Amino acid sequence: MIDVNKEIHEAASKLLYFIDAKYVDYILAFAGYLFLAKLADIIIDKLFKRLAELTQIGCDDEFIQFIHRPIVITIILLGFLHISVAAGLKPPWDFIAPNLIKTLVFFTWWFPFLKLVARANLKDGSFLTRKTNMARELLYLFRNLIRVAVLAVGVVAILLIWQVNLTPLFASAGIVGIAVAIAAKDTLANLFGGISIFMDRPYKISDYIILDSGERGEVVDIGIRSTRIMTRDDVLITIPNSIMANAKIINESAPLPRFRIRVPVGVAYGSDLKHVEELLVQISLNNPNVSPQPEPRSRVRRFGPSSVDFELLCWVRDPRLKGRVVHELLQAIYSTFEKEGIAIPFPQHDIRIVENNSGAQLEEGAKA
Repeated sequence: MIDVNKEIHEAASKLLYFIDAKYVDYILAFAGYLFLAKLADIIIDKLFKRLAELTQIGCDDEFIQFIHRPIVITIILLGFLHISVAAGLKPPWDFIAPNLIKTLVFFTWWFPFLKLVARANLKDGSFLTRKTNMARELLYLFRNLIRVAVLAVGVVAILLIWQVNLTPLFASAGIVGIAVAIAAKDTLANLFGGISIFMDRPYKISDYIILDSGERGEVVDIGIRSTRIMTRDDVLITIPNSIMANAKIINESAPLPRFRIRVPVGVAYGSDLKHVEELLVQISLNNPNVSPQPEPRSRVRRFGPSSVDFELLCWVRDPRLKGRVVHELLQAIYSTFEKEGIAIPFPQHDIRIVENNSGAQLEEGAKA
């Protein structure tokens, strides 16, 4: 009977006889790295990936997919690096070969990460925007900044791998950075002002705001450099974010979209004040643009020279309807008071002519 094991051993001995012993060590070492790479592939694919599928979190599946191939390739490249260092290569290969392998290892991780950042979209950040109230535009900004940072780190890392002296490069970059900062200080101020606005959220698109300079309008766009508001005259105003970040802003749409208006009304002395108060409240409730909650209210404010002055307080559903609702309420008040016989006094002069003992006429004027 033929001894199979003996024949395999003899064949291996004959094969290895023509190979130097150190090359046998290199082959066995590289085979060990291949075994580790395959083992890592099986563990990630059969264990970690299945564990990630059991969870309801989507990011762990993406993370496993992201590290799977780079880990396997990295282990194989480390095998080549081990052999290149142990072989004692002669110059210049003792410098080129290890650094080339290190560069490939870096690219194995750098390219997938760069692709991951470039592929990120607003849908991926929906959870973050809901939890932090962060504007989606800010996610775009952060994504672009991360892409620039990843590119810069990649270039610096490659230069460090090849042992390039970076001192002159950093010195030149510092000088260029100072020059750019001085030349673009206004742009940088607007950029950081935009970031602070996105983070603090003093207003958002469709809000009605009033600036300390007197401008009032609806916010139609919030950019990285400027904010645009549309006034009631349909005039578009563009304001740099550096100014918006340091301005006093009154947000008429926050914290709730409704807006309170005050409508002054004067009635003649002798009117039934309780009845006037009820009429004013009922008139406001009949307007569909007036919010029933909080309830409208009417208050006597003062006794004027010719009238009892009331003030109708009610809440408009939308700040943009402020002028329209005041117009409608004043019309309704005038019509209702006319039907109810309630006089709305107005300034006037009464002229009286008095005849004295000498027959002369005198005029007296009095305000009514």
